[in-house]
Amino acid sequence: MTSAHRANPIPNILTGLRLAAGVVMFSMMAGAAPGALEAWLSPETQGRFSVWAFWIFVIAASTDWVDGYLARRWNATTRWGAILDPIADKVLVTGAILGVLASGSLPGIALPCGLILFREFAVSALRETMAGRIELPVTLAAKWKTTVQMVALAALQLTLLWGALGLQSDDGSPLAWQPAFESFAIFLIWFAAIITLWTGWQYFSEARRQMRDL
Repeated sequence: MTSAHRANPIPNILTGLRLAAGVVMFSMMAGAAPGALEAWLSPETQGRFSVWAFWIFVIAASTDWVDGYLARRWNATTRWGAILDPIADKVLVTGAILGVLASGSLPGIALPCGLILFREFAVSALRETMAGRIELPVTLAAKWKTTVQMVALAALQLTLLWGALGLQSDDGSPLAWQPAFESFAIFLIWFAAIITLWTGWQYFSEARRQMRDL
């Protein structure tokens, strides 16, 4: 008798680590937010928390592609991985959005960030409500949506860390390219919001089509 095939656990481990990283990242960003833990943490410690949260986000976001690639390459796709992967993505993105908003330092991002969160919650509710009745597989556009979200959020976090990363002039004023980069980061989050809403509309349209055919 041959033993049952056991999928390589590394892709699922990476996904689980990304999920945990999202929680840790948000906790650090929340602790570094103005008025959060100033009674217990020094400004220097809060600054270090922000920097650590940024690098945790960048490293965790990079595994979003790696775990899926390895799962396909090693024929290690599992139902558990398919469930855990979007949850890890949503925790990472939602934590980063809430952390950036908590900083209160970037104008013009509350609306696109809110639209992204509303869409993610709405699609998650749609999947839960329609589970077992219709199939809504993750589309290629939705995968690119997640990538754009993560790039935009990394750029926004970076704009909050000029001083902590030593990216400023001797007198503490912004470098010449930093205002343009901040405008680019705000443009990216708006672009991410538009793509996010578009993919959400696709899911609801597909759900409506399948419901008509039942």
